Order: sequence, then structure tokens, then C-alpha cells
Amino acid sequence: MSLGTALMARLDDFAGFTDEPGVLTRFYLSGAHRRAADQLMRWMAEAGMAARLDAAGNVIGRYEGSTAGLPALLIGSHIDTIRNAGKYDGNYGVLAALAAVAEFDRQGIRLPFAIEIVGFGDEEGVRFPVTMTGSRALAGRLDPATLQACDAAGTSIAAALAEFGGDPGAIASCARRAEEILAYVELHIEQGPVLEAEGLPVGIVTAINGASRFEVSLTGQSGHAGTVPMKLRRDAVAAAAEMIVAIERMALETQELVATVGRISAQPGVVNVVAGAAGFSIDIRSSSDAIREGATHRITQALEAIGARRRLGVAIRQTHDAPATACAPALVAQFDAAVQRAGVPVRLLPSGAGHDAMVVAALAPVGMLFLRCRDGLSHHPDEAITAEDAELGIRILIDFLQHFTVPPR
Repeated sequence: MSLGTALMARLDDFAGFTDEPGVLTRFYLSGAHRRAADQLMRWMAEAGMAARLDAAGNVIGRYEGSTAGLPALLIGSHIDTIRNAGKYDGNYGVLAALAAVAEFDRQGIRLPFAIEIVGFGDEEGVRFPVTMTGSRALAGRLDPATLQACDAAGTSIAAALAEFGGDPGAIASCARRAEEILAYVELHIEQGPVLEAEGLPVGIVTAINGASRFEVSLTGQSGHAGTVPMKLRRDAVAAAAEMIVAIERMALETQELVATVGRISAQPGVVNVVAGAAGFSIDIRSSSDAIREGATHRITQALEAIGARRRLGVAIRQTHDAPATACAPALVAQFDAAVQRAGVPVRLLPSGAGHDAMVVAALAPVGMLFLRCRDGLSHHPDEAITAEDAELGIRILIDFLQHFTVPPR
């Protein structure tokens, strides 16, 4: 059986660890998460690794180098999922790394550094109102107060972690020292359509987009749909529509920027009443913080101008701000060389989605390799990759590891 076929079969098996029969739902610290963690540790042991569960619920497997105790190159991704997820988001990166290490073990190869594979928990941030809990703990960036956050049932992270088999009182023990970590790399499906559209199986990530999110509230005046003349209306929905089109236009006119209005509301929400209030969300992303911040300023000015002209109150509240994370140029170059040695054209591209690599970057240089996915589809049960691409990703990673040199900090 080829490496790709074997990996696809293992990914199918791994998708069986779910909290909801018939679909893949594996929330952080759930029963399915624990069963998946146990299986991952068994597979790690079969590949010659020493496997353990850390205090935050991360699965960590260590493959020693030519001598015991050497600093490690971390390879990881997440094993938690959204509700009704695809099989490959996060899971591909962990199990492809495991396939690469298993191949080294089969051939008796030891490298001049250790390899540690990390199966992070809580990258998705679905169960609790926080995210990246596992990677923040590993990077020493987890605020202990986070452990008091509760899910919809009122269960805190601390309580769920204790039941899972972690140790909320020992979270500080998860933090790694910079001197013991050489770098961090992550394989991941692209979650977008670029690679497939260009007929390319893999791409090298240059940066992970920064993101700013806002909630916009508009206050106008409700009125009877039949009696208030058009020119006298203070229609919050009409203003929201104009603002949303303006946001789209500015994003289309700005290179390396995407902007999304993903949620809208109207009050009172009655068919025969002019809406007196409306609200919508904005998500602005770019691999350049300067571009993102400049666009945010222009969008804010445009919304306020539209509101003033239409005689509406406009309130804009920022709810999230994360800077862009640059991948280490030395790791980009090493992936570039490995992709070329595989006989594949090199494509550099940013990541529009967030990843654990964003957090680990505070600890060590990071790099990422993307794998194309069918129709660019992700966070969906129809998420799909091919066995051929899956194997190519493994072989590029093996080659990368065999030629790896420590990047400067």
C-alpha cells in the first residue's frame, strides 16, 4: 500500500472518533477528543515515538535524534474539529507528520535533531468562547483565567480538562523553552481555491493573515412602510446595504485584502415596517498589518459618512484584532527547495485562515506547507483531497526534514 493510500485510510479511521454519530464533530476535551488522543498515542508508539498527553490536553510524540535529548523540530496541527466537519482540516497535518516519522523509523533513520509531533486541542474554538488553548499553553502564552471560561452547558475548561485527564493546575508545565525548540512547521489543507485553480498540488505559506473584526450597529427610525415617503426615511437596512456594498468595493480595490460581512440583522424585522435599527459584522484580513489597518480606517470613514448622510446613528465596536504572522524566510526557502526537488512548481501564498502556527511563532520560527483541496472547500463534510496529493505532502516533508537546517531567530 502506498504512503498516500495508507494515510487516507488512517484519516478515514480517525474520523470515526466523533461526538455525533454520522458526522464528524470532535470538540476540545470531549469524549471523542480523548478517544482520538488515545488512538494517536498508540500510532505514535508504533512509529517508534514516546507519546504523552500534556496538562492542556495536547498529544505530543517524540522521535529522538541521533543522540537522546537533542533540541526538537516541532511538527503539528490540531485534532479538534468544528461541528459536522471535514476529515482533513488539522488532522491531515498531524497524521502526515506521523507517516513521515514512521518512514524514518522503518528505515532506521535518526536525524541530528529530535522530531516532536503535536496534536493540538482547541484550535477551532467551538466549544468554549476562547481559541488556541493548546498552542497557547505550549508557547507559554495562556492566561490562567482562560481556564474559567465555560461552554454552553456551564462546564469550565478547568473542569473539562480534569475529566479529560489533563491537569488545570499544571498548565504552566506545558510551556516549552525556546532553546529546546528549533522551529515549528505545519502541513495543512489550503482551505481555499487558489492551488486547485492553478493546477498545483502544494503551496508554501509566506504569512498568516492578520484579522480585525467589528460589530456595526445602526440606529434610524422605524415607520409604516406605506406612509413614510422615501426621501424622509431613516432606513437602517437601506443604510446597511449601502455600507456592505462599500466594504466589498474597497476590498476589491485593495490588493492583498479580503473583507467579509458574514452576519446581518434588522429590527423590528417586520415586512411592512421601515427598519429602525440594523447591525452587521465585518471581518477584515490581510497578510500585511499596514494594509489591514489602512483599510480599516477607510472603511470606518465610509460607514460614518453614509450614516451621516442618511441621518443614522453609527456605532462601530471592535471585537477582535490579531496581527499577521510572517513565516520564517529560511523555512520558506527550505520548503521551496524541497518542492522543487519533488519536481513541482513553487507557489507562494498567504494563509487567510488562522492556525496554531500563529501562536507558536512567539516561541520559535514557523513555516507552513499547504495541500490543495477540492473546490477549495473546508469546514464542510465534503472537504476532500486525493491520495496522490496526500503522499506528495508526506514526501516533501520527509525531504524537508532530511535537508533541514536551523533557521535564525
